[in-house]
Amino acid sequence: MSTGVQLLGFLMCLGGWLLSFVSLVNDSWRTSTFSDQVITSVWYYQNLWQSCAEGSTGVTNCKQFESMLSLSGYIQACRALMIIALILGLLAVILAAMGLKCTKLGSTSEESKGKISLTAGVLFILSGVCVMVAVSWYAARVVQEFNDPFYGGTKYELGAGLYLGWAAAALAILGGAILCTSFKSSRPAQTRGHDYNYSSSQPQKIYRPAPASENSTSKAYISARSQRFLSFSVLLKTVCKACA
Repeated sequence: MSTGVQLLGFLMCLGGWLLSFVSLVNDSWRTSTFSDQVITSVWYYQNLWQSCAEGSTGVTNCKQFESMLSLSGYIQACRALMIIALILGLLAVILAAMGLKCTKLGSTSEESKGKISLTAGVLFILSGVCVMVAVSWYAARVVQEFNDPFYGGTKYELGAGLYLGWAAAALAILGGAILCTSFKSSRPAQTRGHDYNYSSSQPQKIYRPAPASENSTSKAYISARSQRFLSFSVLLKTVCKACA
């Protein structure tokens, strides 16, 4: 994987983590609907921490949820999931910064950086999943209450905080997947076929043919002369027999 693609995945994850924080502190996870009202003088909106009312004059009054135990179970679960997502995202940002190929933080080997990027990518994916579950669960309850004809309370619609959460989860999951793929590309290439192990501690030996000695040269010269003498003797005998 190129450094640019890995950096793009990191920026996507970082943007998703920041959007998760913006989504958590956003005031409007749900907003009051005006479908059944002819005259609207007050606008209500809520998030995981407080409930607010804004009048037609522009005056806003907010009241925080004082008791956590008195809240609905899904609101407590969404709080926990969003906080866990932010903590996982913070750890993932630190690890991803160390695992980038363009940085010199921590280990400098390609394989170690690939493992760090893999860990950061998994943490980003888990963070995105936590955000996705939290906002989807909250949105499902809002839609359920809106469509319930026997619900007697104020009916709400989906607020901007939920859409920010969905965008954050998508960026974190996609960016984490890109970081995970950098581990495969950073692994050292393995040789195909037979593996030959050479020990660097022992010097390699190169075998060469031994040079010819003087005795072997002289023996070869004498044998060549004796062969020529025998050939000449055989030739003389043949000529003598022919003349006779």
